[in-house]
Amino acid sequence: MSVLDPVVEAPRERQEVLRIGAPVLPPPPDDSGGDGWGREPSREPRGFDNLRLGVLVFIGAESMFFATLISALFVLRLGIAAWPPPLEPRLPVVLTGINTLVLLASSAAVAAAMRALRRGERRPLVRRLGIAAVLGTLFLAVQGSEWIRLVGFGLTIASGVYGLTFYTLIGFHALHVFGALVWLSTTAALVANGRLGARRAAPVKACAMYWHFVVGLWPILYVAVYLL
Repeated sequence: MSVLDPVVEAPRERQEVLRIGAPVLPPPPDDSGGDGWGREPSREPRGFDNLRLGVLVFIGAESMFFATLISALFVLRLGIAAWPPPLEPRLPVVLTGINTLVLLASSAAVAAAMRALRRGERRPLVRRLGIAAVLGTLFLAVQGSEWIRLVGFGLTIASGVYGLTFYTLIGFHALHVFGALVWLSTTAALVANGRLGARRAAPVKACAMYWHFVVGLWPILYVAVYLL
């Protein structure tokens, strides 16, 4: 072999040694657009992404909004000698208490769904989100029937401060539950269709955060409006 040859090959024995001793690199990540379901847990970075951070800021603003409404309720009650006022219908405390347990059960179902998400279990996730949506729908249905009865007994927004504060606080919360229910149902459908999965879990977690917020807000309103 001439010294002017541009390529100098190593002996075959050395090539075999280098080939055997070469490190084995892991395969590149799958960017084919799969839903990421399997037995692997979510590989999303720890901490809050932009979506969940935005939901957290929105929850903070909503908390201040409801705190203002509850404060206004107590201020108005201080100026009235009797609460509820005479001749006004009494609120259904027992039925609403049972309905409160229904809403809390929906939050437990969402928490169980998040555990299924972390384990990469698709069917349990969809099933538990569906259970939470059914319980949320039941909560709104019971509230709607309660409102129909109260209106029939004469409690309306125009009936005075008692009716105004009741429908304002409970009505705004029902509106938030309805919005969260639409979000929860849409999320469950996207998970079932494979659009969301273990590697795209941020929207599911953000939805769970907001659902826990509307559920956790209700016992405060129940005590302030129905019990005190």
